[in-house]
Amino acid sequence: MLERLSWKKLVVILILFCLPACGLSLFIGHLSWLLVISLLAALCWHSYHLLKLSDRLWLERRLLPPTGQGAWEPIFYGIYQLQQRNRKRRRELVQIIRRFRSGAESLPDAVIIMTAEGNIVWCNRLAEYLLGFRWPEDSRQSIFNLLRYPDFNHYFMLADYSLPFTIALNNGAMVEFQIMSYIDDQLLMVAKDITEKVKLEKLRGEFFANANHELRTPLTVLQGYLEIMDEQIDSHSANKKALHSMREQLARMDSLIKQLLQLSRIEIAPHINLNEQINIPAMLNTIKQDVINLSLGKHEVIFDVDKKLHVYGNEEQLRNAISNLIYNVINHTPVGTSIHIGWQQIKQGALFSIR
Repeated sequence: MLERLSWKKLVVILILFCLPACGLSLFIGHLSWLLVISLLAALCWHSYHLLKLSDRLWLERRLLPPTGQGAWEPIFYGIYQLQQRNRKRRRELVQIIRRFRSGAESLPDAVIIMTAEGNIVWCNRLAEYLLGFRWPEDSRQSIFNLLRYPDFNHYFMLADYSLPFTIALNNGAMVEFQIMSYIDDQLLMVAKDITEKVKLEKLRGEFFANANHELRTPLTVLQGYLEIMDEQIDSHSANKKALHSMREQLARMDSLIKQLLQLSRIEIAPHINLNEQINIPAMLNTIKQDVINLSLGKHEVIFDVDKKLHVYGNEEQLRNAISNLIYNVINHTPVGTSIHIGWQQIKQGALFSIR
């Protein structure tokens, strides 16, 4: 088992070089010259091993360490051990990179690794197919030379990647980009083809619009016939109750259609303007009269409203949400119940409550 070189060993080696000179000087004298010759021999011996080490590091391809004597043997063996550790670490890194690339190739999205300046470091095969990249030909190429879209350049330069960015490519494909921080000042960009998703959302919107129109037409016709029949039937007739029930069901279907259409508008256009200041107290005051008419005195409705509390949001969305909650409570609460509707400021913000 070899041990590392120490100062004691160096002194011992130097003494071993000088001992022959000291012994010989006892017979012929000239100790100083003999010591100089011994030191020159030591220098030549060390120079020989330095050249041997240089050849080992730069020229030879052997895996085994070179043979050395004295102080150089642990040095050669230590360098050999270091090279072995580096080779092992290199193999481990190669395996990690292969596993990462294999996993990235299995993803259903295009993956691009690039520097903070936008120079491509690596991309998977789907990026070649979807974005027209070539690997490894496009290595270190600027992303702006390959994606020539001013909106994308603006999105990249803003460096605000909290939300994805969608553009239409020249080939007609709709692609959604999401950029996130990676390692060592690098960025990971994921590109997803959402062409079919956009088409389906458009078809769904058209379907809801057509369904709304097609359903409202027969409802309007039925409502008209029910009004005619209501005028012709005697108020004491047993059919009067049936007509009233039919009108209630028509009104219910009409309400469902309105809610369905509203839901479709929310899903198709989720990015609404939330910077509008909404006067909720005035909105509740308008709804209050509708509540009184709907309740017909069957409930005790109490409004506890902070008249100075306004919020930011979308007025249409908030009106629909608040009115639907209130109307459902009126319709499904037993007669004689007290209903408390509140709009107050709390520590976390604004609170709308129904009790």
